[in-house]
Amino acid sequence: MLVDGEPRKAGSRLAGGERVTVTVPPPVSRENPQPENLPLTILYEDSGLIVIDKPAGMVVHPAAGNPDGTLVNALLHHCRDLRGIGGELRPGIVHRLDQNTSGVLVAAKDELCHRELTVQFASHAIDREYLAVVYGRVRPDSGTFTSMLGRSPRDRKKMASVDRGGRRAVTHYRVQSRLPPVTVVAVTLETGRTHQIRVHFTEAGHPLVGDQVYGKKGIERQWAGAPEHAFLRDFPRQALHAGRLGFIHPRRGERLVFTAPPPVDMLELIRRLEELPRA
Repeated sequence: MLVDGEPRKAGSRLAGGERVTVTVPPPVSRENPQPENLPLTILYEDSGLIVIDKPAGMVVHPAAGNPDGTLVNALLHHCRDLRGIGGELRPGIVHRLDQNTSGVLVAAKDELCHRELTVQFASHAIDREYLAVVYGRVRPDSGTFTSMLGRSPRDRKKMASVDRGGRRAVTHYRVQSRLPPVTVVAVTLETGRTHQIRVHFTEAGHPLVGDQVYGKKGIERQWAGAPEHAFLRDFPRQALHAGRLGFIHPRRGERLVFTAPPPVDMLELIRRLEELPRA
């Protein structure tokens, strides 16, 4: 929002007589997504489902600002007969990863698998583990964050722990290594709310390295202000990778677990941290 040509926050008090300019985002296209020949790293596939190692930067399904180039577009090309499974706009999708989160994701290729996988996610029967690099010295060595998560009353584009109207969110963590000024943590989700890991660690004072939405500049300056830590400020995305996904195969009834190693950017980030001199 601009007031007399200057940016102002929503909810700013006006004196009267100002000229207000509001930019309205383009509407989400209601057209069906089209197949696109995009590269996919496939960990597993059968007639009912497909498991992908999604790269950071890839959006899961078309939305405002991302009408194509998504995982859905790639799946429509690869699977051919995916259209309509679970809906025309998000065919096959039973869960999501943020655009700049990498890692394991499962999609359904028929209605039965879509329905049964959706039930497993809704009932929290899915095994999900992430690797995250967060600022600060996380204490204790393991713990749990529990809150009611909903839209932030201060910024509707963000999620936050709220007193009313939220949904229960539970995040378990264990410290893997402390590499000042950051901590590498393994995170398991009991629930899967939007931005859950990012919100819980930020609210605990440990925002994820590279998180452009929830990271606080003051905390970043506190933990990465030294010249030798400048590469942390330059990391281009939230340092979060979905490394493990386990579920019951809807047709076979057996438990399947899929893993994907951290991508090159996170491995390089951790390597550089490990090479820093210790006080």
